[in-house]
Amino acid sequence: MTDTFPHEALDAFVRKNLGAALEKIEHVGGGQSNPTYFITVGAQQFVLRKQPHGPILKGAHAVDREYRVLEALSKTNVPVPKPLLFCADSTVLGTQFYVMERLQGRVFHDAALPNLSREERHALYHSMADTLAQLHAIDPHMIRLSDYGRPGNYFERQLARWSKQWNESETNSIPALDHLIDDLTHNLPVDDGCVSIVHGDYRMGNLMVHPTEPRIIGILDWELSTLGHPLADLGFAAMAWHTTPKDYGGILGLDLERLGIPDKDEFIQVYMRVSKYALTLKPFHIAFALFRFAVIFVGIADRARRGNAVGKNAHEIAPLAKRFAEIGLSVLRNGSGLNRQ
Repeated sequence: MTDTFPHEALDAFVRKNLGAALEKIEHVGGGQSNPTYFITVGAQQFVLRKQPHGPILKGAHAVDREYRVLEALSKTNVPVPKPLLFCADSTVLGTQFYVMERLQGRVFHDAALPNLSREERHALYHSMADTLAQLHAIDPHMIRLSDYGRPGNYFERQLARWSKQWNESETNSIPALDHLIDDLTHNLPVDDGCVSIVHGDYRMGNLMVHPTEPRIIGILDWELSTLGHPLADLGFAAMAWHTTPKDYGGILGLDLERLGIPDKDEFIQVYMRVSKYALTLKPFHIAFALFRFAVIFVGIADRARRGNAVGKNAHEIAPLAKRFAEIGLSVLRNGSGLNRQ
């Protein structure tokens, strides 16, 4: 990917805006959303995130929104990398992009945290829950994000949005996903008025961990962020306890006690101790998160067919759409309070 990157155009941009020459650029793998690069400018290191090339669905890959939420949250106690420059001129690199600081730390794509001690795993999962609650405690109005999304009826609107994306997909039929959409539609919770900034993809792989300590120093990848219901993020984080290591890095089936990883109930309790809301996570919220991830996997498969997928393993993870839809059905139908119609 880096061999076709317009180095000269970026060099001119950073010379003008950062006052030094572009020394090095390195593509960061592992993600499936907006292409990410480490860039060295003079003696300093930064991160560049841009839209992917090729056709883009309306509202997708909105790097301008990523920049906006990072800029707002950088003034709060929520740990995020500081954004530095935004470029709306797509003639520079072919798409919009932004530059932010490069945090020095660790990213664990394996939620089992194999290289940490039992005590470190336990502390890091607690930090993960605490950090999410800190994010949800921020009043969007106080940091000028009151228009960052539409408040109210979040789950109803999101269900309609992601269902539409699935219906317009090029992917072949997935009956389990259709059934899950039907069940979720018939079991939408009553809107309780809770509105917070939601990350939209809150999981261990999107968190920067301190270089030596088991604590979160940065929340990464804000592509799906908006104003919504805090239980959407909590349900998304809770997916790890319902999916196996083969299912995009879940922890179901592992000996959590031996590993020092808290069970789902403990994780939720830690979140609730910090949260400003009195909430109850229900099977609906977890099934809804699995539904969203299933449709995300569908989108990855579609981009892979068009030849503009970001991750090298896009073809490999595309079948997970069916798997996550099946897990979502199981969670919802085996949970309490299911209203089958």
